[in-house]
Amino acid sequence: MSNHESPEVLAPSEVVPHDSECQLYFTRPQPRRYWLNVALLIVTFFTTLVVGAQLEWNYQHGLPPFTLEESIFPVVWALRSRHLLLGIPFSLTLMLILLAHELGHYLYCVKYRVSATLPFFIPFPTLIGTLGAFIRIRSPLRSRAVLFDIGIAGPIAGFLVALPILIFSLGRSHIAPFGAANEQIELGYPLIFHLVRKLLILTGNGDQIAGVPLNRLYLDPVAIAAWVGMFATSLNLLPGGQLDGGHIVFSVSPRAHKNISRATILILIPLALFCWTGWIVWAVLLWLSGMRHPAVAEWPGISAGRRWLALCALLMLVLTFSYAPLFPADGPRSLLGSLSGILGSVRHWHFIR
Repeated sequence: MSNHESPEVLAPSEVVPHDSECQLYFTRPQPRRYWLNVALLIVTFFTTLVVGAQLEWNYQHGLPPFTLEESIFPVVWALRSRHLLLGIPFSLTLMLILLAHELGHYLYCVKYRVSATLPFFIPFPTLIGTLGAFIRIRSPLRSRAVLFDIGIAGPIAGFLVALPILIFSLGRSHIAPFGAANEQIELGYPLIFHLVRKLLILTGNGDQIAGVPLNRLYLDPVAIAAWVGMFATSLNLLPGGQLDGGHIVFSVSPRAHKNISRATILILIPLALFCWTGWIVWAVLLWLSGMRHPAVAEWPGISAGRRWLALCALLMLVLTFSYAPLFPADGPRSLLGSLSGILGSVRHWHFIR
């Protein structure tokens, strides 16, 4: 049924005459290579199992989580005597947090009909067994609102999964016994760890860790997985380049993106000099990619609600950021410290000569 206010309905031939030339452009769909996603998932599960087995072994035997006496990736040891099964809690927890982050991005891509791949996990024989995961977006983004939603969905999803895991597992950590072996690698704890510790103590669920600083605890491997998840969240929320934080900044103010990316680099350089050497790597990565951003229509802008969510992203960055996330216990943690050590070695070598 229609009335006089209904819009006039026209046939296609009335809109585009038969004798006119009309060109239609379309993108050819990319072939789906699910086998690669599955293969990387399986390999990453194995590498995190190996690391998790060592962490669980150390946890059960009252040893520091990270030891470098044999290897940072003890694959031969893990494959003996069913040691590999010990790594299941750490591996599943870490994979769940990383998967939640990437699915946050992916599901919003599906919502807005943006072509994107499934998550690719990156296996690597490091202290945590992986370099993380990513998805690849293969089609343009229609608006700043779409860019914002896709960019912020990952950090929110990862944080919301990692937080209850942290609350559950931090109270299960052991206090380092008096005279125990010194840790060879120490973790720097972000603000969220200190807040959760205080929450557990106030609610009576953290009696065994009360009165002990975090650096005197041997963390449960599941809590270490939560630490990795928080660390990954802070890295992704750095406001610059094509990181999630950079996408959020571009969505809020496209013209400020380049200047904020430069400011982030300038902040990371002194942090590398005085706090943690690793920040120089991120400063270089942002310098290589931070001065540009994929083209997104400047208008329309984003809603006021999304601007409030941007402040929530900033709060997550504050909660999860650590000035010195991971460093050797007996060695220099900053770039200046490393350079001083190198210069000292050179002077000692010249003195011997």
